[in-house]
Amino acid sequence: MTPLLLASQSTIRLTLLQNAGVPVQAHPARIDEDALRAALQAEDATPRDIADALAEAKALKLGQRHPQALVLGCDQILALGARLFSKPTSRAEARQQLVDLSGHTHQLLSAAVLYHEGQPIWRHVGVARLTMRQASDAYLDAYLDRTWPALQHSVGGYQLEAEGIRLFSAIEGDYFTILGLPLLPLLSYLSLRGFIPA
Repeated sequence: MTPLLLASQSTIRLTLLQNAGVPVQAHPARIDEDALRAALQAEDATPRDIADALAEAKALKLGQRHPQALVLGCDQILALGARLFSKPTSRAEARQQLVDLSGHTHQLLSAAVLYHEGQPIWRHVGVARLTMRQASDAYLDAYLDRTWPALQHSVGGYQLEAEGIRLFSAIEGDYFTILGLPLLPLLSYLSLRGFIPA
């Protein structure tokens, strides 16, 4: 079986793949995500294109070092209209993100790109739409008291798999896409191509 290398340091993505029975090893690809994202935004790229380009850049980087391996690059973008959010660097920034998202519907775009033998062979961008209820200042402060600093790795200041689910009034989309990996389309492709047993 062709080994799958995950070009990510995301423990959630690694766990999802392992739990699905996919033989995988994580080898984070070091790219300058901020510079690439800024360049794409300067060119008026859509959030979908930005997520796809970042995922491909990671797959390409690791794929160049391991050309015979099957390499998976992933990225997730949170978009509120044309505004893109990044992982909060402080509790105050996480709070501001929650305030900005409260009462609005935002998108999570989770891109995945597979490289094999130096070429992209598959790509997918899953989209989920999440509507955050209007939360009180007191609730947001108490929520962050309970959940920071674990949220510093979560764009938007929430984790749906934990207490963050209470912030939402409606969610449309695939759960795995929300966690950062369009797992079902990926598994379908890997099975179809014989990379994993069907």
